[in-house]
Amino acid sequence: MAKTPRIFIPLVVRKYVFARDNYCCQSCGKTSQQTILNIDHIIPLAKGGSNDISNLQTLCCSCNQKKRDYLDSRFQRRFS
Repeated sequence: MAKTPRIFIPLVVRKYVFARDNYCCQSCGKTSQQTILNIDHIIPLAKGGSNDISNLQTLCCSCNQKKRDYLDSRFQRRFS
């Protein structure tokens, strides 16, 4: 499986994903008031995931570091 090139995620897209996910980590549930939140690829780019908005989720720094480039079966793409 070919690795998808990483692209810059525009601020408007980042804001949309944070709002869609209620400014809450999709793994542990921490909010933006409790921790720093990141945008993460549900299916990692290294595993062939896309840069499409449906493949993005909100994770806190801790959960994002734990996930790394692994597939996590708990997360599903938001759209087909």
